[in-house]
Amino acid sequence: MLSYRPISNLTTISKVIERLVLDRLGPHLLSSPNFARLQSAYRRGHSTETVNTVYAAADAKITALVGLDISASFDTIDHDVFASRLESQFGVVGAASSWLRSYLHGRQQFVRLGGHSSPVTQCDCGVPPGSVLGPLLFTIITGIIINR
Repeated sequence: MLSYRPISNLTTISKVIERLVLDRLGPHLLSSPNFARLQSAYRRGHSTETVNTVYAAADAKITALVGLDISASFDTIDHDVFASRLESQFGVVGAASSWLRSYLHGRQQFVRLGGHSSPVTQCDCGVPPGSVLGPLLFTIITGIIINR
């Protein structure tokens, strides 16, 4: 059972809105001096090829590669800490900050297996699995942690 990943049934309108926010907010966050440029996960143009660059660099100089199992990391992002760091370190304020807080807060989840469902519980941390914004938000929060 540990190999199963949760999914979210997100509405089409939710995904469209998330895509619009991603198109507007993404360039602002990625151009910030506080963005961790060496972080490769969930970034366009940064994939396993980046690891090949590390291997090539190892021949020329001292190089380090850190690999971490982050399988549950999307579930551990604290909403309040994340929103306040976006404001203070990335300048996401006003309507954009309010929207992101609203997007993250008040989510609920339950498990359905066959004809049985668990009770609904509040999600106080994490980003929705399968969301359009999840990978960007995760990349930002890991960069904040790394750059402390």
